[in-house]
Amino acid sequence: MTVLVASDLDRTLIYSSAALGLTMPDPVAPRLLCVEVHESKPLSYMTETAAGLLAELTADPSVVFVPTTTRTRKQYQRIRFPGRPAPYAICANGGQLLVDGVPDRDWRRQVAARLAKECAPLEEVHGHLLAVADPAWLRKTRVAEELFAYLVVERALVPDEWLKSLTEWAESRGWTVSLQGRKIYAVPRPLTKSAAMREVARRTGASETLAAGDSLLDADLLLAADAGWRPGHGELADAGWTAPSVTALATAGVLAGEEILRAFTREAERLGRLDA
Repeated sequence: MTVLVASDLDRTLIYSSAALGLTMPDPVAPRLLCVEVHESKPLSYMTETAAGLLAELTADPSVVFVPTTTRTRKQYQRIRFPGRPAPYAICANGGQLLVDGVPDRDWRRQVAARLAKECAPLEEVHGHLLAVADPAWLRKTRVAEELFAYLVVERALVPDEWLKSLTEWAESRGWTVSLQGRKIYAVPRPLTKSAAMREVARRTGASETLAAGDSLLDADLLLAADAGWRPGHGELADAGWTAPSVTALATAGVLAGEEILRAFTREAERLGRLDA
């Protein structure tokens, strides 16, 4: 039996300094491993325990670990995970499928055709974001992989009514809006992690799929998997979101990454015993 493990990255498996959530006394804080460097500075971490769990999980030949992220390819390729290199990776919220680190052109063409058919063009949405964002709280605007756009903002200054209005405007054009930390994403509704996960499952012959994620952009991934987990922080936790096949963990911060990897390992071992 082949088990596919598709996991979101930021604030699910890896954590920036601001997202670590180290609320325990300093002497008992977990040891951390830096897994990402950006502009010569450490950026993202796992606990050493989580790193060991991931290395063990990827060493199992019956498990296909698939990093699944809204990051661009360039942002994803900065990460150095422990263990066996992932043969597949899903980037740009499902818009890019990497096979041994190389973008799959056929998948990219399929995605482009679907977006052109089902939702408003990126240029219209990006132009609207620039027109309605307030310079008082806007710090950066970015277009990712020519697929979606996002704003980097001072979160405390962004009015809730503005975000609600943007969400309604985007929905009428086939787009979704998601707030993750200091970033506000506008993503075409057909651009999903779940579609790319199903494609990898088809290619690998995976009979079971496991998933984890913390944001609204991960909801479709969790629902599409046979079993899923979400940490005790993030958009999904804030909304109280869950589903019959999804376990809502109470643990928040970097320790949630450990708990998710333990859950992946337990479930993969259980499925292996059933297959035997």
